[in-house]
Amino acid sequence: MKPATVTRDAPYKREETALLFVDLQTIFCTPGLDPQHPELNAEHYYFKRLKATTVPNAQKLLHAARASGVQVLHTIIEALTKDGRDISLDHRLSNLFVPKGLPEGQPIKELTPIDNEIVLPKSSSGVFNSTNIDYVLKNLGIRYLIISGVVTDQCVDMAVRDASDRGYLVSLPEDACGTYTQARHDNALKAFGGYCWVTDTETVLKRLKELA
Repeated sequence: MKPATVTRDAPYKREETALLFVDLQTIFCTPGLDPQHPELNAEHYYFKRLKATTVPNAQKLLHAARASGVQVLHTIIEALTKDGRDISLDHRLSNLFVPKGLPEGQPIKELTPIDNEIVLPKSSSGVFNSTNIDYVLKNLGIRYLIISGVVTDQCVDMAVRDASDRGYLVSLPEDACGTYTQARHDNALKAFGGYCWVTDTETVLKRLKELA
């Protein structure tokens, strides 16, 4: 076997780079709306992190990606039907149901997709399991995938691992992600860090600006 000639932190190429937002949608980023955690209020660690860190950094990444001309994709949890008959058993057991067309199921206003940006609804935790994202990314010629979203130790984790297994070089700006405790966030990074380049928003922004 020949050794790999590329590293996980290899420089981006504009035509081969995409930014993927995972589940940064109103229903999961607004206190009281999340069907799994309706008890969490604005003072909970998760929502404080979203407001202070995750969302502002995701916005910076979005602006930089658009300015540099790289692809932007959003994936949201949303059933293909209004009654949810198509969603997975796991999502049924987890009370994780977002009906098709629910306004609160759309990306948060800070990350509102512009015309012609790709939005992929998924009905599983892993975006590669219930969407055609792999097909789409390959059609776009993508090799470098930057991932931002929630929650770090669930849907983000699966996106990172699945993308890596399919041959993408994944960058994870960890301060553009979040989960319910700092410990869960840190443990997730340790667990899947071998599948990606764990970095920070400022480093990714610098690289994106160099492509503009």
